[in-house]
Amino acid sequence: MKRLIILFTFICVTITSKAQINEFGIMIGGSNYIGDIGSETYIKPNNIMAGVIYKWNMNPRVAFRGTFTYAKISDDDADSNNIARNLRGIQFKNSIKELAVGMEFNFFEYNIDDYRHTQTPYLLFELAAFNYEVIESESSPGNYNYANKTSFAIPFGVGYKTKLIHDFAIAFEVRARYTFKDDIDYNNTKIPALNFGNPNSNDWYMFSGVSLVYTFGRPPCYATPY
Repeated sequence: MKRLIILFTFICVTITSKAQINEFGIMIGGSNYIGDIGSETYIKPNNIMAGVIYKWNMNPRVAFRGTFTYAKISDDDADSNNIARNLRGIQFKNSIKELAVGMEFNFFEYNIDDYRHTQTPYLLFELAAFNYEVIESESSPGNYNYANKTSFAIPFGVGYKTKLIHDFAIAFEVRARYTFKDDIDYNNTKIPALNFGNPNSNDWYMFSGVSLVYTFGRPPCYATPY
């Protein structure tokens, strides 16, 4: 019995020793907002975003991930193709600090240790909490009191990843965030000067960029073999 256990353990280690299941790296790219101010184009990066990412590859088709992202967002009615917005002339600047967890679903098997499976497109599904700045009140005409606020978003996206060199991989992805708020652009229905746009349309923000990750770690014997 002892010999069988040793043999089984050896077989498991042999099968899985070439599969690395952890990835850690950095992200950089562009960000943009879609709402009641400025451009209505969904993918139009006009600010810089950056962050860190960790992934755990459960098997060659599914990876769980967590990200922290910091991004500047801004827009200007002057950049819109909407004539009414051009005439209105509002602009804003804000920042987003986001923590997201979710899952990547690979279209093809992915394992950078196997030359046959070193690249794949993927779908991304996440839940996110983000912190940003809002205007709470107006102390005098044109002078506002600001505060930080945390809310939630439903993110989803698409990407493409491939082996770069040795244990490094690179991915290109676009991530959309639908929020449940309409005040990222400082919209405030209690302040006449800031009561603009469609109150029934919530804000979006987008991340478009590239991530560079280092892969490491070996799965335990009971993990799904690659």
